[in-house]
Amino acid sequence: MSRSLPVLTVTAVLIALWYLAVIPMNATWEYDQARRAGTELPFTEMVARTMAQERPVLPAPHQVVIGLYQQTVGCDAVGRRMCRETTPLTVQGFGQRVVAAFTSNRSLVYHAGVTLSATMLGFLIGTGGGILLAIGIVYNRAMDASVMPWAIASQTIPIIALAPMIIVVLNSVGISGLVPKAIIAAYLSFFPVVVGMVKGLRSPDAMQMDQMKTWSATGAQVFARLRLPMSMPYLFASLKVGIAAALVGTIVGELPVQEGGLGVRLLSGSYYGQTIQIWAALFAAAILAAGLVGIVGLIERRVLARMGMKR
Repeated sequence: MSRSLPVLTVTAVLIALWYLAVIPMNATWEYDQARRAGTELPFTEMVARTMAQERPVLPAPHQVVIGLYQQTVGCDAVGRRMCRETTPLTVQGFGQRVVAAFTSNRSLVYHAGVTLSATMLGFLIGTGGGILLAIGIVYNRAMDASVMPWAIASQTIPIIALAPMIIVVLNSVGISGLVPKAIIAAYLSFFPVVVGMVKGLRSPDAMQMDQMKTWSATGAQVFARLRLPMSMPYLFASLKVGIAAALVGTIVGELPVQEGGLGVRLLSGSYYGQTIQIWAALFAAAILAAGLVGIVGLIERRVLARMGMKR
């Protein structure tokens, strides 16, 4: 309770500020419509209208929640026929809608699954490459002097400019679909892993290294029994950043491809001025990112507990 109360307080304050911001953002449209109709619009009625616009400049929180439901397991996602045949208040009806949402290309569940598949593939590629590169940097001075600066410089390139280039080049050689988006996700996720793993592998101090030498430990034993265990907290901290960055990279990579995913939902919403759809897709991405980071945190607690480390 001591942890949840501050979070709930901040959340309530943010929602209240959000509602207050809706009024001036959407009021211009309502006053303009009233002026064209030659009527006078009372303040209370104007406030009520700003909270219920079909295409608001800033949707109200309850509009985003309703839009999120409608675009996951609601009628907009599963279709009118499924909507008529099922009742979401029953367990069976809700289950049928969830199953239908996984296959309907109008559902955020379907698009979140497309984004998740590319994110996980890119994250695995970026994590594996980042760990191997970090080991090379720690054990090879030439790599430390040459590769690390290039790794840092690579992150200065805007991903929004790099993503179309990667997709065009890969498409020209016959590589399309999941792989280009995964490569973009790997590009963003590998750098945090490299930096965190290098810091972790170098975290043992001189006294600990000297003690391993007095035990006549080989280089492999020093790595397996000292460097690698001590790098685990740094690695998991980097993985949390890396998996969130991989999700961002996947969404950016979906914008030029337009073959499904949360990025496509964001783009189509901006094309047709569907701000509620845009915000619903943003919240779906945030929920997906929170879930992925939470899974990494759960694995971290289990691994560190098995290693006798307190988090």
